[in-house]
Amino acid sequence: MTDTKKTALITGITGQDGGHLAELLHEKGYTIYGIIRGQHNPKREITEAEFPYVTLIEADLMDPSSLVRAVQISQPSEIYNLAAVSHVGYSFKNPQLTAEATGVGVLNLLEAIRLVDTENKIRFYQASTSEMFGGLEYNRPEKGYTEESLFHPRSPYGVAKLYAHWITKNYRESYNMHASCGILFNHEGDRRGVEFVTRKITHAVARIKLGKQNHIELGDLWPKRDWGYAGDYVEGMWRMLQQDKPGDYVLATGETHSIEEFLDLAFKEIGINDWKPYVKQNPAFMRPAEVDLLLGDPTKAEQELGWTRKVDFPGLVKLMVKHDVEIESVGLIS
Repeated sequence: MTDTKKTALITGITGQDGGHLAELLHEKGYTIYGIIRGQHNPKREITEAEFPYVTLIEADLMDPSSLVRAVQISQPSEIYNLAAVSHVGYSFKNPQLTAEATGVGVLNLLEAIRLVDTENKIRFYQASTSEMFGGLEYNRPEKGYTEESLFHPRSPYGVAKLYAHWITKNYRESYNMHASCGILFNHEGDRRGVEFVTRKITHAVARIKLGKQNHIELGDLWPKRDWGYAGDYVEGMWRMLQQDKPGDYVLATGETHSIEEFLDLAFKEIGINDWKPYVKQNPAFMRPAEVDLLLGDPTKAEQELGWTRKVDFPGLVKLMVKHDVEIESVGLIS
């Protein structure tokens, strides 16, 4: 399935998914460009060192002219839009920035593609999210959310992503673009930022093991999520753009686990069976509106894309704890 003639442009190249996707496309022989924001982006040197095969282009989702230039320079056959203000809690504190970057930024990118790619040769991937569903009781299918389920976002992030999702579908239908949306449920890993709850937990667990801290502060512990491994999910993104026709696909594991379950497995990895003495709840980390449960049904992706997750929930937690123990042991952080 390798095609050395293909070129990809990735937004969000400095993020978790961007790194995994760059590795995958490099293995498949792609020429890869990545959009990086700002002349003095602190992640530039790290990105260049880790992915020397990626050519970086300075551009910004909120600057339409820079996006036109990026598309013209890279001349991509595929564009993967992974950039966003992606932290749900942060979106409540900065709703306008979230709306502009996560929502309107996608419109700007689609317009850049429409203006440059007059022959409709570019295939576009939009990173949609399970946060668009909202997890409300009346809107919760028994077997998990599908591509046809109702949306009811419960955060500025979810609302902005829903706009991005629908504007992508609109451009697909209006301009005959090969534009697909991946409705991805929570996907984690060792590249996850420490501001996200899973990585926050495994990072703290590693430091507790090494005697560098004695507890971790979290918000609500009861929410349940459909957690998978990010490395598995980027393959699903790629598979979407290899289809003859564009479409929308849910990528999920089909099972849910609570934050308490994540804590249980993470602490057991360092030999602690009772995590309660090490965890404190802090109201500052509780959101104005919480999504209590998210469960996805990946049947369509499994049947049409041939995609399945490879890393299970215990394997994911083990992978993350092991990574954080290793980097904390040598005084590094990622």
